[in-house]
Amino acid sequence: MQMIDYKGWQSIRLANRQVELVVTRDVGPRILRFGFIGGPNIFAELEGQIGGRGESEWMNRGGHRLWIAPEAAPWSYELDNEPYALAEDIPNGVRTVQAPGPLTGIEKQMEITLDPERNVVTVRHTLTNRRASPVRCSVWTPTVMGPGGQAILPLPAKVPHTECLVPTQNWSLWSYTVLNDPRFTFGRDYIFFRQDATRGPNKIGLRQREGWAAYQREEMLFVKYFDCVADAEYPDGNVNSEYFSNEAMLEVESLGPLVSLQQDESASHTETWKLFAPVARCESEADVDRLIKPLV
Repeated sequence: MQMIDYKGWQSIRLANRQVELVVTRDVGPRILRFGFIGGPNIFAELEGQIGGRGESEWMNRGGHRLWIAPEAAPWSYELDNEPYALAEDIPNGVRTVQAPGPLTGIEKQMEITLDPERNVVTVRHTLTNRRASPVRCSVWTPTVMGPGGQAILPLPAKVPHTECLVPTQNWSLWSYTVLNDPRFTFGRDYIFFRQDATRGPNKIGLRQREGWAAYQREEMLFVKYFDCVADAEYPDGNVNSEYFSNEAMLEVESLGPLVSLQQDESASHTETWKLFAPVARCESEADVDRLIKPLV
């Protein structure tokens, strides 16, 4: 765990021979950078928000964060614009602790580890209820991806009509969801969702049983792995993954099951990340099968 200055913030750097992570210490926390050493950041860093602190309103900033679902204002937008409570060394990584906020009463923890030999990151996210009354919530883990890339979302394997008569997919749509948006390509086996600096908010949610979603930017491929608990209830129409984009970025989000936390009870949700390069941009489903499927 190396302490560095990153664009005006005291930050924590984790690195192996190929890749590095940067975790802000002065705000958030955010995992603000994930990339090859000396190369570009796969995550977004939002202009005008990097290096700031003490703002009177919530700031996205970019990178990866831990949030609480279902989304609600002001609940989800509790301020995190000051140094958080704790950052401590753990084997191959760091554990961050954000003290309970006055709105939610929920403590947030992330255990962030980087494999010393492979480009693999594990992030264990934990919410703990520190208020006297129970809280019904879900662990929510948005990753803000850099502009100009595309998300690639696998769809369930096709089963003949004669062998399966019940639905196998859950989708959620928001009031601002537009399905004929040219950023989307709905294929047979994959959905492509492209970030476009000329287009505003759009979002979809999926019950993702395939266990992964990918984002391509330049020649980098970011893959996020997460579970779907078979019998669990999830937020937002029972989906465990969501994808949001606007003019500045695209978010790849996963969610844990909805739970009712009594005082001092916790819920955790783990993601695993991998980073690959060079990987040519996929323009078709055949490209995904040829270039990405062997890596995933």
